[in-house]
Order: sequence, then C-alpha cells, then structure tokens
Amino acid sequence: MKVMKFGGGSVKDAKGIAHVVSIIKDELRDGGKVAADGGDGDGGIFVVVSAMKGITDDLIKAAKDAEAGGETYRSIVAGVRERQIRTVDGLFPENQRSAVARTLLALCGEAEEILHGIELVKECTPRSMDLVMSFGERLNCLLIAAYMRSIGMKADCFDARDFIITDDRYGNAAVDFKKSYMKTKRKLGSCKGVGIVTGFIASTPDGVTTTLGRNGSDFTASIIAAGLRADSIEIWKDVDGILSADPASVKDAFVIDEVSYEEAMEMSFFGAEVIHPFTMIPAIDADIPIWIKNTRNPSARGTLVAKDIKRHSLPITNIASIKNVALINVEGNGMIGIPGIACKVFSALAKVNVNIIMISQASSEHSICIVCRNEQADAALAGLRTELKREIEKKLIERFELKRSLEIVAVIGENMRGTPGISGRLFSALGEKKINVLAIAQGSSERNISFVIDGKERQEALNTVHQAFFGNPERHK
Repeated sequence: MKVMKFGGGSVKDAKGIAHVVSIIKDELRDGGKVAADGGDGDGGIFVVVSAMKGITDDLIKAAKDAEAGGETYRSIVAGVRERQIRTVDGLFPENQRSAVARTLLALCGEAEEILHGIELVKECTPRSMDLVMSFGERLNCLLIAAYMRSIGMKADCFDARDFIITDDRYGNAAVDFKKSYMKTKRKLGSCKGVGIVTGFIASTPDGVTTTLGRNGSDFTASIIAAGLRADSIEIWKDVDGILSADPASVKDAFVIDEVSYEEAMEMSFFGAEVIHPFTMIPAIDADIPIWIKNTRNPSARGTLVAKDIKRHSLPITNIASIKNVALINVEGNGMIGIPGIACKVFSALAKVNVNIIMISQASSEHSICIVCRNEQADAALAGLRTELKREIEKKLIERFELKRSLEIVAVIGENMRGTPGISGRLFSALGEKKINVLAIAQGSSERNISFVIDGKERQEALNTVHQAFFGNPERHK
C-alpha cells in the first residue's frame, strides 16, 4: 500500500490531470498489488490531491472582497466555474460532460452562497476563510475521481474532513493524531482500487472545516499513510528530488539520493519547499519512507527520506535558506548576569504572536539577537519596547537595533556531527568573498549551522558555500 500526493501545479488543468492519472496507472501496473481496473489485491493506492494551481489564492481573494462589501467575488467564482468546465471539456467525452459539470457547478454555487453571506455580514472570520478555501480541494478531488472512473478505473472520492480531526485553530489547525489515525483506518481501510483524497483540509470534532496550513497536502498524505500503516509515501513535485541547494540560485545544484528524517526536517524548516515541515511527524511515528518524485520525469529515481539510509561521503547534505528576514539585537550592559532577561524577551514576542526563526546570544550576555520575518519586525519591536519598558528605564537594556531584508542560510547534514573543520571551511569561504556574517547559530545536534547575511548577497553566498563543500558538480552525476 502506498500514498501518493500531487500538488496544484501537477493537476492545474486537463493535460496535467490526464498525465497524473497515467502515472497512477503505471504505479498500479508496476506495483502488482492492485489491477489497473481496481480489482482485489493485498494493497492499494491512495492519492492526495491539492486544488488546481491558483484556485486557493482566488478563493482567498474572493473572501476578502466579499468582506469588504465588493462584488468582484462573483466574477472570481465565475472564473473558477469556467475553469472547471474547460477542464471537464478537455477530459471527458461529450456524452459524459454534463453529469460531471453539474456536480462541480453545484459546489461552485455553494461557495458563492457562502461568499454572499460574508458580503452581507461584512466579516470573514478565520473559520469562514477555512471553509471558503476548502472548495479548491473538494472540486479537484471530485473531478479527478470522475475522470478515472470514465476511463475504466475503480476510484472513490474521500473528503479528508471525515477522518482528519484537528483543534479549532483555524488557518493552521493542530491534528489529533490518535483520533485521526483511528478514523482514517475505519474510513479508508476497506477501499478497493484507488482512493482520491482531498489534501489540506480537515475538521474539528464537531465537524467544522479547518485547514492544515498552506501547502498542507503533504501533511495529509503522511497522516493517511500512518493511519493505514502504508508501505511508502510519494510526494510528486516538479523536480527530480531534494536538491543540494535551490536550483534557481545555484546552477550546480544536484539531486541527493537519500536523506534522513532529521535532515529533511531541518531542510523543510529552513526554506526547502520540496516537503512540508510537518510531513515527517506521522512518517517518523510509523517509520514510513517518503519518496520525492518528479511528475515531469516519472522514471527518475527521486530522493528517499527514511530512518535508515545509505550514507554518502560528502561533509554536508544540503544548503537551505530563508529570504526576507529581520534581525533585532537587544543590547545592554545591565543584562550581564541578570536572570530572566531572555525569558522576558521571548515572552514579549510571544504576546504579539511573533515567530522567532533563529536566536543567537554571545557568552558575554551583553546582547541577544533574534531573527523573525520582515513583516513581523515592527510588531516585534513594539512588543519588546512595551514589555521591557521597566528594564529600559533602569538602563538594563540600552537599545534595540533592527536590520531588515536579510537572509538566513543554513548548512545541513548528518555527516557534520563530530566532524572537525566544517565551521572553518564555511566561514573561510565566505570571508574570501568578503561576505559579512551578521549572526551565527548552531544546535547541539551539530546537524545545522545557520548564519545571517544581507539579502543582496544571497546568490553569491549560496554559490560560494556550495562550491566550498561540493566542488565540481560532475562528481555527483
């Protein structure tokens, strides 16, 4: 049994959907577990699908317009409707189109009614927004399952809200794994053939729609796999696997054959968009390997993410980065040796809901450096000034220094642990190119060294580090 996940770019139109279905048919044929016509077997395939590329953004825009009392949301829904019809026309023979279209148009009509309600009350709560966003996945799930049935495959459509249970933190809900695994097994365990499942969406115990955060369909696939104790998870993207660096910035980036769960977790948190950060949690719990595959090149091996992997000889595995961050330096001679200062700094930021991406503190205790997203910098600074007002008045804290438009670069790898000279090679290479490092952090696991640079130096820094550790790209082919 395996769980496959396809993102919005892969299923954005009729051509993409037909190609994805051909990949699924090949998997069924090659796997030998279930016949392509959905006959009985000792395993099965579940396919998690995202909304068509751009649909979720359109729905968010429509909800905001309705909240503002505008009428543009109606034309946005009309555009979604037209896109569904165009896709149906491209996939189905003429005698089947009306029945499929009728189902999809009814769902579009339901979305428009909800948006009209938002327009009337002029308010779109996070709960309402989650419901609006759910329509993209629901439409695509119905469409793809119907297409598979039309070409003779046995396919059932499943709404993940029926078995993935979360709290009511709308927009980024926390999963109740125990309940979700139990319900997943009960709901999907008897499925024959191919199960097509909505990604990204879930529900509270009371049945209220929630979402798992943007790009949460990877997470959905992992939850289902853990609940069913599947043999593997396949995340299908538009690259041949996890690469050594961002190929848009580093032309010599190459595919990594295998990475550990821990390495993949580090990569995902530091900007590698190939895999959702939470995907590893259920996979690790159930010890299920994850494969990163390419819809544009299905024959490529891809990258294996697993507990026990074949070790490579390279000193690092990956270079990841996070764009558009801000650094706030909290400084003061009065901070030295005073217990609780760091606690107050972090509590102040928590009160204004600022997520801290990176922390660095000198052993002198004279300063604490924190890094957050650019867009949260003003809120962070205001929160610090409010919560630390007494410390400022007593001169324990002397100033806050804010720097924007920076970049975090992280060097990641299991082989870094206990290996002397990694830091020396890294910072010597940067120094030779006169790239200034503003802050440094390293975890005790030794799996990650992170540093902050000016955003303008991103391209040069990534290429410099890649060359320093990986050298000639021909070696890795």
